[in-house]
Amino acid sequence: MPRNEIGELRRSAAVATFGPGAIIDFRAGDATISAIAAGLEEWDRNFPPGGVLHAQAVREERLQKKLGVKGFRLPPVRDPGKPKDVERALPAVRFPQWLQCPKCDRVNRADEWADEPGRAGCYCPTCTAKSPGKRKVYVVPVRFVLACEAGHLDEFPWHWWVGHKEGCQNRSFLTLKAEQAGLAGLILECPKCHGRKSMDGIFSGETWERFSKCSGRRPWLSGANEQCTLRPRAVQRGASNLYFPVIESALSIPPWSDRLQEALGVYWEPIAEVEEGRAIFIAGLAKTVLAGVLTELNMSAEELAAEVERRLAAEALIETSNLRIEEYRQFTGGTYVQGLDREFEIRPRKVPDALRPWFSKLVKVTRLREVRAMTGFTRIHPPGDGATNVARLSVSTTLDWLPAIEVRGEGIFIEIDPDRLAAWESIGDVQKRAALIDTNRQREWKERYGAESEPPSAISPRHLLIHTFAHALMRQLTLECGYSSTALRERLYVSTEKPGMSGVLIYTATTDDDGTLGGLQRQGDPERIERTIISALKSQMWCSSDPLCIEDMMKPEDGLSLAACHSCSFAPETSCEEFNRFLDRATLVGTPASAQTGFFKGLLESEGS
Repeated sequence: MPRNEIGELRRSAAVATFGPGAIIDFRAGDATISAIAAGLEEWDRNFPPGGVLHAQAVREERLQKKLGVKGFRLPPVRDPGKPKDVERALPAVRFPQWLQCPKCDRVNRADEWADEPGRAGCYCPTCTAKSPGKRKVYVVPVRFVLACEAGHLDEFPWHWWVGHKEGCQNRSFLTLKAEQAGLAGLILECPKCHGRKSMDGIFSGETWERFSKCSGRRPWLSGANEQCTLRPRAVQRGASNLYFPVIESALSIPPWSDRLQEALGVYWEPIAEVEEGRAIFIAGLAKTVLAGVLTELNMSAEELAAEVERRLAAEALIETSNLRIEEYRQFTGGTYVQGLDREFEIRPRKVPDALRPWFSKLVKVTRLREVRAMTGFTRIHPPGDGATNVARLSVSTTLDWLPAIEVRGEGIFIEIDPDRLAAWESIGDVQKRAALIDTNRQREWKERYGAESEPPSAISPRHLLIHTFAHALMRQLTLECGYSSTALRERLYVSTEKPGMSGVLIYTATTDDDGTLGGLQRQGDPERIERTIISALKSQMWCSSDPLCIEDMMKPEDGLSLAACHSCSFAPETSCEEFNRFLDRATLVGTPASAQTGFFKGLLESEGS
């Protein structure tokens, strides 16, 4: 193991759960190491060449244009065939710096503990000397850190919290002992002046009103701090709200899903940047580096030049305001897409007669590719559309690439009948439920982004319906097609603006073989999907938490869902685009007081439910 290496990550995790700015726990031998993943400059520095010139770069034209970058880079991995790669790794910065001895309960900064050259772990020399055989007693990261809503991170102010007695000059070791259960029994004490204070109230917002403003620290960016006017708050180091990656994604659809740019690889960018004489430039490359590419594509140099020109012209026409509109058109176009296209293949199917009044399109997606790019992250609150407090992944503002992963899989696309949906949306009780959630969302949005700020879109009845239906369908599919619940994902196509969208894609785009087993798209056969949808809707008629759930008595404190809970509607957060918000199973099956609220009431009645 190279010096100071602390562990490994799955490649996909480096662009999501453990991306730049995330705190990660590692196990280095017997030592527990808490570190924060470094920024994007370290990707280029440690795995050259930088940016899109690297062999592990990928492209997705529509997403590139929306995000204003030239390409994306996969998390770098070592190449076993390159000796220099053996010592290469992505760096991480120790955080928090404060560590605690599990034996003597003392806490202090990392540089006050003993360490071994070439090893990341620190140990308590006092307790080690007392242990049998002088077995090292490694210190562990403290439980608490400071964070603010702008994404900054800092050490917990231990000496400020303990409240030293007047005249005490100790700024070194403190003790943190659990004298009884709970925060009230966790006592921080100065061994010099014996000033002591429990950790009770550490998570209260009022506590930090007395603290100075946020320090603006960004330890993942090599100390490139910034000014911040927000108040920090204490959070647990492993809290789930300490890191929310901001992900933008796009499906590769024709004409962007063929193999042209994959074959050209790093040569696409130089070709695209030639403004005059591009055909001559390609003809010159065709005699050397592009000879194998032309053979793979079965093209002449002239044909390649013409295809490049066509593609560049189409790229200029990409509509970036909503990438899903073009995807929706592909799914609802009613035509097969297959053959030479290596990344996108769909097979429209007839909607079963029993479902036809409620559904207008059924499509088996036998092959798809999705590129998920990380643009930043938030802390404390999950990101929303148009969020303004997104923390940066790099010091530089001029990087022309972003980290991303590409995943392949299969799926099922279903469109809800637009005419029946429009009639249902006009029902008063339906509008009231959607308006209640939308009002709560507006309140939450203004609290986070200011009274003058407005959410980019309203929560409509169709949003609640399609989102809740997607969750019900995913839960049922996990029972019938053999995939785990975390392997399925939703992609919502919802819009009330013309031309309007009312569909959902359930797919298995994963980075391993779990995404391409074929079991999901096979469920898109008419006779199978009819049984699956009816079973999914019937399962929503009763929840083990009823009547509390259906009467909205178990809704979350923020009020962003109504009749929904873990027993009936919630999905793994990796599967849900909305972090399990904006759900209401009453839109599917109705309520005891208003059966007409349920869009599928007639379907369930026809099935004898």
